[in-house]
Amino acid sequence: MTDRYGHDVLAAPQRPGRADLTARGGRGSTTRQAAEVGLVVEEVVSGWVGAVLRVEKSGGLHVVVLEDRRGRRRTFPLGHGFWVDGRPVELVAPAGPAAPAAPTRTASGSRAVVGARARVARGSRIWVEGKHDAELVEKVWGDDLRVEGVVVEMLDGVDDLAAEIARFAPGQGRRLGVLVDHLVAGSKETRIAEQAVRSAPAGTVLVLGHPYVDVWQAVRPERLGLERWPVIERGTSWKHGVLASLSWPHAEQADVARGWVRILASVRDYRDLEPSLLGRMEELIDFVTAPPPRAG
Repeated sequence: MTDRYGHDVLAAPQRPGRADLTARGGRGSTTRQAAEVGLVVEEVVSGWVGAVLRVEKSGGLHVVVLEDRRGRRRTFPLGHGFWVDGRPVELVAPAGPAAPAAPTRTASGSRAVVGARARVARGSRIWVEGKHDAELVEKVWGDDLRVEGVVVEMLDGVDDLAAEIARFAPGQGRRLGVLVDHLVAGSKETRIAEQAVRSAPAGTVLVLGHPYVDVWQAVRPERLGLERWPVIERGTSWKHGVLASLSWPHAEQADVARGWVRILASVRDYRDLEPSLLGRMEELIDFVTAPPPRAG
């Protein structure tokens, strides 16, 4: 497995509760931060992460309205108990009136978080099978994943998935979502996935997949001027066969790389992908970002 993000990204500080921050009076490590529209903050008690939509008065108190990447909104009192870029802050009303955020969408269809900065990486991860999968996920879901603090890592196939999961050591606060190619009933990949999930602690690993031989097929064929993706004979390299069918250069591995660049460039947003991939990726993101179950 290739870890493109190094080994120290998980070193996030422990989150104190709102009461802890208030008791400290915000002195020392806590700084004052104006609640400007678009600022991405985390409320420490609930774990809610969202962008500032507006600051308003409610019941004589100043409150801040936050909106997460799915467009859900919550209101919190201004003051201590927030994090920005991994540091505790005291949110205060901005000096001037805050204008409502313009409603925009990310490439995945989620509501965009204006001015978002990447959150400190979670302990949880999403694994995909190769470079092309990772690049497609980045293009469509990259903005969402950065706001959520989710790192995507590449696997070199899934033959040793159970061993890789054991090395990852999933557990509380450390979930793992895996996206697998050609995950269909009776396939080798399905048997490997089922065995790998059984080997992990219950509820810590979710393996999902799409039915395609390769993630290229998750791109809608009409984006390339096709009615459907070519059918490649068994025993023929699928990617080379596809390129040959399209009359694109296909003799060398460099031709495959150039072919993928051309295919990826045709993808504008989620509407250019097949639903069978869209749904699985959204499920994986929800799984690795879900709050831990409450004790007792």
